[in-house]
Amino acid sequence: MWSNRFILGVLFSVLSCGSMAKDITGIWKNIDDKTGSSKAVLEVRKEANGTYTGKIIKITPLPGYTPKETCVNCPAPYTNKPILGMDVLKNLVQTSEENYSGGKIIDPLSGKIYSMKAKLSANGNRLSLRGYIGVSALGRSQIWIREN
Repeated sequence: MWSNRFILGVLFSVLSCGSMAKDITGIWKNIDDKTGSSKAVLEVRKEANGTYTGKIIKITPLPGYTPKETCVNCPAPYTNKPILGMDVLKNLVQTSEENYSGGKIIDPLSGKIYSMKAKLSANGNRLSLRGYIGVSALGRSQIWIREN
């Protein structure tokens, strides 16, 4: 009888841990793949349809660099919209405990829109993003660090 209770206890513990898995909602600081510095702070939220959206909530200027205020080279509906407050990541879907795919991300500095996938680290504090056009091997990677 004791062994059945033990097995049920272990099973319950494992199931409880799985239900508390971290997701990507929260505040993130991006690390630019070209400069190694942060250019923005973003807030990722989960939408009612289960997808994730990321919005720029702070622009972090670098010494000697004045950031753009609007998305000049961006396609509609982003054209000439303020970068601060812009939803730059859309429709990202969680595909496993740590993997996300199916989303789109816009680079407001170039105006390019990329397909994307992401992987959350085991501790939930690092998000590796891969933006690409066509094939993932021909894309760019970026790291986001959880702020909260």
